[in-house]
This record gives sequence, C-alpha cells and structure tokens, in this order.
Amino acid sequence: QAEAVADLISSDNEASHQIAIQQMRGGFSSEISKLREELLNFASLIELELDFAEEDVEFADRSQFKDLVERIRFVLKRLIDSFAVGNVIKNGIPVAIVGEPNVGKSTLLNALLNEERAIVSEIAGTTRDTIEDEISIGGIGFRFIDTAGIRETKDVVESIGIKRTFEKIEQAQVVIYLFDASDFKSSSSTFKVEIEKIKNKYPQKPLLIIANKIDKLSDEDKSKLDVTLSAVERSHFISLSAKHKIGVDTLQEKLLSFVNTGALRNNDTIVTNSRHYDSLLKAFEEIDKVQHGLESGLSGDLLAIDIRQALYHFGEITGEITNDDLLGNIFANFCIGK
Repeated sequence: QAEAVADLISSDNEASHQIAIQQMRGGFSSEISKLREELLNFASLIELELDFAEEDVEFADRSQFKDLVERIRFVLKRLIDSFAVGNVIKNGIPVAIVGEPNVGKSTLLNALLNEERAIVSEIAGTTRDTIEDEISIGGIGFRFIDTAGIRETKDVVESIGIKRTFEKIEQAQVVIYLFDASDFKSSSSTFKVEIEKIKNKYPQKPLLIIANKIDKLSDEDKSKLDVTLSAVERSHFISLSAKHKIGVDTLQEKLLSFVNTGALRNNDTIVTNSRHYDSLLKAFEEIDKVQHGLESGLSGDLLAIDIRQALYHFGEITGEITNDDLLGNIFANFCIGK
C-alpha cells in the first residue's frame, strides 16, 4: 500500500493514477494473499506428512494440489505478462520521431505538446541532440523523443546526434518515420531505403509512417502520393500538416491503438512495480518446480522446500516478509510531509 501511495503521488496520467488507486485499495495485494493462503494450507499438510514419514500417509490430496498449482501458475503468468503494459503506462510509452533533416520532426513535437518545446528552423540539422517531453493522450502517458535528422554528414556534433537517434529507436516502443510529402518525388528513393533499414533493424517495433506538409500538396499530388505509397500498409500510414495541426488528432488515435488498454477497461490487476515483478518471476519459478515435482512423484520433504520458497516470494510482495533495507528503499521516495 505504501508503494501504491508513492505511485499515486508520482502518477502524471489517468491510467497510472487508476492503477495506483486500485493497488492502494488492495486489489493486487488481496489477489496474492489469497493465493498465498491457499498454498500455505497445502504446505501445512505437506509439512504434517513429514512428521508421519514412517507411517507413509498423505494428508494433502495430490490431485487437488495439482489443480491449485496450475491455477497459481495461470494467475502468476497473467500478472507477469501485465508488467509489459504496466511498466510503460507508469513510465510513459516512449515514441521516437525520426526522419531526414528538416522534414518537420520538431514542428510535429511542438504540435503534439501544444507548445514551442523544440527549436524550429529552415536550416537542416538544427536538432543535433534528442529532445524529450511527455503528454497524456486518452489518459495514457506518451514520452515523445525528437531526434536528430538521419543523413550522411561530416559534422562531428551532428554525427553524435544521429548515433543517439538510433539508440533512442532501440529504447522506443513505437517509431514514427516522418517525411516531407512536398519533396517526396526527389526523396522517394532515400525514403524507401530508410524505411527498409528501420524495418530490418527493428522488426518487432510498430512503425508509423507519416507524410508531413500535405498542406503544400494539390489534390492531384495527394492522389499520386497515395498511389506511390500503396505498398505501405494503410493502417500504418498517416498524412498530416504539423505546422497547421491538420491530422494530429488522427495521429493521437493511432498511437492509442498501439497500446493494449484491455486490462485497464476490464479493471484487471496490472503490475507496475519492478520489485513486485521480480518477486513474481521468482515465485513462478518455484511453482514450476512444485508442478514438475508433483508430476514426477517427488517426495514430500523435497516438495516442501520449493513450496516454502514460493511462499517466501509471495510474502515479499504482500509485506509478510520484509527487511529494513526493503522498507528503507520504499519510504526513501517519500518526503517528510507526505
């Protein structure tokens, strides 16, 4: 609960606020506590068997125990998988804006933020380092990263910026490739090369291709652009004008579509804390051992060892198992007034 209060204080979007409130009310804790209690009941029976080892009796029904272990594995797997969503919601979903110099990356960042955050200039290569800022879209935090333009250059400082661009693409959850629609005829070959380069290097990352400066195109040129880009998957292509904020709403909707908000809508428990995530992984590993032990007919004394370890890791999450270092780390994030 203390960790949930800390998360609530630091939350800066509706989704992370909602998750923190749910955890503060004990949603996650009660789910883990219930599993721990059920496992503890069976553990007590297993331990009791050890006292009657010479009698060769079984107090714990093995078939019921197998069902319980399978159910615990299912819940743990769901909670572990939820961290992928919870972590990005808590820390903001990183979105890298990349493309050649002077295609409007900084203008797009300013349009999304609704403020002049990045310097905009007609001079190519104005942005030489990455600029980051976060906004909330539909209650979800997005961390936009305006990167240096990708091009061949002999400028040492600009080269360092371009190197950082690829580092930021590595860290991003979503990549936006922006190009100048008004200059597409002369740059189409470069466009195709850069798109393929990003797709090949980061095949698992969602890539959103955006044609900027469409306000400069005639209706005929827009049609030609659509035909030329027909090979691009339509669901991953948007036309807009960052300068005049035309199509920015469509971009925001598209970004939200990349986020799995199903768990939020269903009020499912979502793990956002890395300490909880680590303990869940360790508990899952021990429960896996228990399951294999049951299937192979492992003796009660050996099963008890793995069960105790699983209970220990459950206790780390709920607070039954604590130490001064852990408590110090949790409360270090609070000021005296809070």
